[in-house]
Amino acid sequence: MTDTLNLAVNGTLMRGLELNGNLQAVGATFIRETKTEPTYRLFSISDRYPAMVRVKEGGSAIVVEVWAVPHAGLSQILLQEPPGLSIGKVRLCDGEIVLGVLGEPIICENQPEITKWGSWRTYLENL
Repeated sequence: MTDTLNLAVNGTLMRGLELNGNLQAVGATFIRETKTEPTYRLFSISDRYPAMVRVKEGGSAIVVEVWAVPHAGLSQILLQEPPGLSIGKVRLCDGEIVLGVLGEPIICENQPEITKWGSWRTYLENL
């Protein structure tokens, strides 16, 4: 058994963004950038962070970063995430299933959908 697990992140935890230091503080290591399978929708929560939700219909592939996170650091990262974000299983475009940051559907209500941008970073660049 390894001492790390793969975690897919899709927003402020990504390299160069506001909360990336939370990953670095627990000793996480960047593995790669990839996309999810095309079954996710992305929402902007008050333009502060995104929330990704898996859907049965109308989804797209969303850009994510996969990080190797020490087991002991996962709870610390989750506790520092904004309210309404949680850890769940994320399906990547190559068929791999990893843990990832997902949004609770309730926080997406009345928030703008930004799925068409394909990533939080691209959305921010077009604000």
